[in-house]
Amino acid sequence: MSNYVCEICGYEYDPEIGDADNGVDVGTVFEDIPKDWVCPTCGAAKEDFKPQ
Repeated sequence: MSNYVCEICGYEYDPEIGDADNGVDVGTVFEDIPKDWVCPTCGAAKEDFKPQ
């Protein structure tokens, strides 16, 4: 499972942590996050993330 980083603010999505505040369970790989999910820090689109 790869981590992904927001190119706008640097937020790092870690599948081992998930994003419970926004409905993403622990263990969810980035590719399985819904397309309308946004960065919880700056609101950037999922497309603005790159693999780390």
